[in-house]
Amino acid sequence: MKKLIYLISPEKIYNDFYKDLNKVLETKKIKFFQLRLKKTSKNKTIKIAKKILKITKIHKVSFLINDSFKIAKIINADGCHLGQLDGSVIDAKKSLKNKIIGVTCHNSKILAKTAIKNKASYVAFGSFGKSLLKPAAQKADLKILKWAKKNIRKPIVAIGGINDSNYKKLIKAGANYIAISSYIWDNPDLKPEFAIGKFK
Repeated sequence: MKKLIYLISPEKIYNDFYKDLNKVLETKKIKFFQLRLKKTSKNKTIKIAKKILKITKIHKVSFLINDSFKIAKIINADGCHLGQLDGSVIDAKKSLKNKIIGVTCHNSKILAKTAIKNKASYVAFGSFGKSLLKPAAQKADLKILKWAKKNIRKPIVAIGGINDSNYKKLIKAGANYIAISSYIWDNPDLKPEFAIGKFK
C-alpha cells in the first residue's frame, strides 16, 4: 500500500497526544510526520520532539521538524521542512548532510525551481483550501501541481485546508503526498485514528 499522507502536528501538544499519535501511525497510512510548533520555546520543542521520535521510529515514519534544521540536528530527526523565511536549503544541507529537506513553494514555479536547484528533497505547494493552521495563507491552484508533475523529478506535497472530500483531486492533479493537520487533530466528529481512516 502506498503511503500518501504527510501528517502535521497540532499547534499545541495536548495530554493524550502521544497516545493518539501512536494510534494514527498504527494505520500505516503516514509517510512523514512534521512537528510544527510556532508558539513553543526551543527547549520545550526539543523535549516534545525526542518523545515523538521514539514513536515515529517504531512505525518507520520519517520525522521532520518544521522551520528549524538546528533542532532537527540536535535530536537527530529524519530532516526538516523550511518555509521561505526559515533559512536556506544550502545551510540546512550542510548541517543535516543526507537528511530530508522539504521546502514550501506556495504557488510559485520560481520558488520550486530554486528549491530543486538547491537540492531540496521535496517541494510543497499550497494552500489548496481554507487552512485553520494558516488562515492568511496564499492560495494555490491545481495548475501548479500539474506543472510540477511534468517538470519536477522530486516528490510533490499538497498542503493547506485538505480534507476527505478534496484530497483526491489533488492527487489526480499531481501531488504525491497530501499534508493534513486540522482534519485529524481538530475534527469535531472523529477521533484522530478514525479521521485518518477517511483517506483511502
